[in-house]
Amino acid sequence: MRTFRRATYLEDTAGSGWQSVVHPEDVERHVEKWRASVATGEPFEDETRFRRSDGEYRWFLVRAVPLRDEHGNILKWYGKLTDIEDRKRAEEALRRSEAYLAEAQRLTHTGSWAYKPGGEALYWSEENFRIWGFDPQGRPPGLETVHQRMHPEDRDREVEYAKKATRAGRDFVQEFRIVLPDGTVRHIRSVGHLVLSASGELVEVLGTHVDVTERKRAEEALRQAQAALAHVTRLTTMGEMTASIAHEINQPLSGIVSNGSACLRWLAGNPPNLEEARDAARRIVRDGKRAGEVIARIRALAKKGGTPTGKLDINQTIREILALVGDEVKGKGAIVRTQFADDLSPVLGDRVQLQQVVLNLIMNGIEAMSSVEGRPRELVITTRNVEAGQVRVTIQDSGTGLEPQNLEKIFDAFYTTKPAGLGLGLSISRSIVQKHGGRLWATANDGPGTTFQFTVPKSDEEPPIAAV
Repeated sequence: MRTFRRATYLEDTAGSGWQSVVHPEDVERHVEKWRASVATGEPFEDETRFRRSDGEYRWFLVRAVPLRDEHGNILKWYGKLTDIEDRKRAEEALRRSEAYLAEAQRLTHTGSWAYKPGGEALYWSEENFRIWGFDPQGRPPGLETVHQRMHPEDRDREVEYAKKATRAGRDFVQEFRIVLPDGTVRHIRSVGHLVLSASGELVEVLGTHVDVTERKRAEEALRQAQAALAHVTRLTTMGEMTASIAHEINQPLSGIVSNGSACLRWLAGNPPNLEEARDAARRIVRDGKRAGEVIARIRALAKKGGTPTGKLDINQTIREILALVGDEVKGKGAIVRTQFADDLSPVLGDRVQLQQVVLNLIMNGIEAMSSVEGRPRELVITTRNVEAGQVRVTIQDSGTGLEPQNLEKIFDAFYTTKPAGLGLGLSISRSIVQKHGGRLWATANDGPGTTFQFTVPKSDEEPPIAAV
């Protein structure tokens, strides 16, 4: 810190002596402010860069006050020079840091906020104002105002969740929708962190709001694309099974025609044999129901989307598919053996989606064994309970097998080892299983062939399931 007692500071500053040490960009402003203080007698203060003897410029805080006589006339000026270079650098670093933070928030659509326990806003970042559609020139809105901008269908649930988490003293993560004044709906992911005092009292709650609207739209578009691909795959697989499906329908239809003819003969007798006619009619009803069940399964597999999620007997779910592929299996000269666990726990899932997985794995196994000669073409399907609340389904073929390096590639979309394959079946199957909270994988057998296994949580696990 340096002091000066000069009435001629104005002249010194305006002269070549001071101009040679004041930074060229600061001279005009500095001199103008000094002259204004001298003219009005008001205290002088300015931040200016001065050049040192080594040529380096440093920031100084210049302050000066007038000393007056008893009549108020200025006798001289008394001033101080304080080196503030370090403070200036710190301010510049802070300014740049804040600018980088603001730009990062803008690029990632992330706003930050802080509230007192009572709901009074302490801080909102500029990006948070933009996300919620509030005026950044105004005060940060209180919690009640923020709650009113939340989507009516989400408001009560999410507000209560945040209150419960705060009362329990734990951080929280939420996803909800907000509605802007122009009707625009945005999806927000909120993270809240509780700041506690040394005594454990809640001091404030701070956190972030991330605009995830684009991500949600992308997820929905992906879900729709996966649903369309799954539908195409089901139809393609069913096209390959046309003969088997026709056989499954023709069998009960043939029975209906045969029993109908028999019923007419018994009724035409003299006297009519009513008991035999009744038996024939009962068989007609039985075969009609069987044909209806086959058609219902085909329609379920052929339609878009899945069925409502519910508790399933995975053994029965697989049996329904085996009933459809029976003729296909025989036509390929294959044998299907089942080893179903008698005490198998029910699973929670979408029946059509899980049947699509089983159907795809069975058809792949049959295809893999179609060129096998000199040994049985055997497909073994096993179910059993496993640890961690899972049910496991295993489908083992005795086909040509897979190269070890291809065991993961086969689950990639559009990767196929079939000359006319789409390369979507296994990719979609894995996606379905994962959305059920399970996993699907393949291993090479010790002998010939490949084993596919997938797990599905038991019904009491209640995993989240998204339709495919």
